[in-house]
Amino acid sequence: MALVVWLFWLVGMAGGDRWPLFESGWFMSITMAVGSFIAGATSEGGGAVAFPVMTLFFDIAPSVARDFSLMIQSVGMSAAAIAIFATRIPVERRALVWGSLGGATGILFGLEFLAPHLPPKFSKMTFLSVWLAFAFALYWINRHHDREVRTHIEHFDARHAGLLFATGALGGTISAITGSGLDILTFSLLVLRFRISESIATPTSVVLMGVNACVGFAWKGGVMGNLATEAWNYWWVCVPIVVVGAPLGARYIRNKSRLFVATILYVSIGVQFLAGLIIIDQTLPLLAYSAAVFLFGLFLFFRMAEGGVRRLDWLDRQGSRDAGS
Repeated sequence: MALVVWLFWLVGMAGGDRWPLFESGWFMSITMAVGSFIAGATSEGGGAVAFPVMTLFFDIAPSVARDFSLMIQSVGMSAAAIAIFATRIPVERRALVWGSLGGATGILFGLEFLAPHLPPKFSKMTFLSVWLAFAFALYWINRHHDREVRTHIEHFDARHAGLLFATGALGGTISAITGSGLDILTFSLLVLRFRISESIATPTSVVLMGVNACVGFAWKGGVMGNLATEAWNYWWVCVPIVVVGAPLGARYIRNKSRLFVATILYVSIGVQFLAGLIIIDQTLPLLAYSAAVFLFGLFLFFRMAEGGVRRLDWLDRQGSRDAGS
């Protein structure tokens, strides 16, 4: 896929005389060299790296960072998804179906009705607060390194499909604000509620975010027709990088432990949140909003974890009943 993308990219660069874009956008090329690798290797999509770097360190408008995140992930994470399927890395396929449907619903709703009305500082803190809540929940569940995990959703039924759809819808709505969100929420649901191993939940979330980014990219550019020109400029200088970086990340993580994946997430989330508190001019309403988002996220994730404990008990009882029959 990389060769095909490079070919079209070269034609577009030469035909539009876009080479000078590297002079002003080189910092995004470097950012996405790291971001695309992390995107392929963890549940943290490329937008989860691009959005905070662009908005916190380079003071780029959140709407531009969001547009760029969706655009670049449609390339990078789609490439990673192809690598995941080509190398037969295991994923939870039913989560892909129902999560994608919910994610598409959420991102279209968010782009149309929510994102245009949220002030820039609040968009930034939404991203940081949700991710911080996720880090706390993941750390709590990983206190027991030998906890029981599963490879797929057992005894799947309509309730599970509805839960995946609803989580996808919420995640898609957050993606409409920050450029990522479906990946983290679905990853959380799989790991905390269904107790799926991180080594399976991670590639599943990568594929989901790739699909969601393509939907958001197509809707924002094709239907709404208002993708930021600045986002396009950054996109051109990053495309040839992410199409390689994301698949490399997916391959790298293939044989790594779930605790290794979790450690990467802890570090990156912690650094992002501290940087946000320092760089963003905090006000009382903004701090209150951030706290509310964090507490809601914490409540949501811990409810998932509690449900996961009950589910394991139920599965154990089912296993004992089947063994005795």
